Amino acid sequence: MKKSSVAVFALILSGAMLFSYHPVLAQNSGAQASTSQTNQSSLDQDIDLLRKDIRSQKKQLIAANVPLTDAEAEKFWPIYDQYTSELVQINNEKYQMLKEYAQNNGSMTDAQAADWTPRLLKLDSNVAALRLKYWPKISSVLPPKKAALYEQVERQAQLLIDVQIATQVPLVQP
Repeated sequence: MKKSSVAVFALILSGAMLFSYHPVLAQNSGAQASTSQTNQSSLDQDIDLLRKDIRSQKKQLIAANVPLTDAEAEKFWPIYDQYTSELVQINNEKYQMLKEYAQNNGSMTDAQAADWTPRLLKLDSNVAALRLKYWPKISSVLPPKKAALYEQVERQAQLLIDVQIATQVPLVQP
């Protein structure tokens, strides 16, 4: 992957991440419920826009780093768009879990932790299963080296996103 493309993508992520522990998410008092719901709705909209922007940037990153002929692109991009659509569904649950975590951070019970951790591990498994599901489709429309390059770029981009999220989410307090 071109180092400049990775650097640009990392800068976009680091400058725009909204996934960190956010005070709005921690507001749970009854007196602030209405304001909290309004703020939560605004935060949800901001996160949705950010996620769309990240998907667009990731697609541009792939386009810049995986040289496709017109014929390959015609076959590849619809498959990639299907993959992304399914990945969005998995990530919807991931971001819901992050919101739950932020709301319970500092007061997470043992029962909540026992439920939360396997759900998070299942999400990781679901993403891996999705990649495996799409690998035969990708490798059937791209030559082996380009298919491998795509998978590398996709994986590195996703790792950058995951690292950004991980660095902004506080650790569970025992």
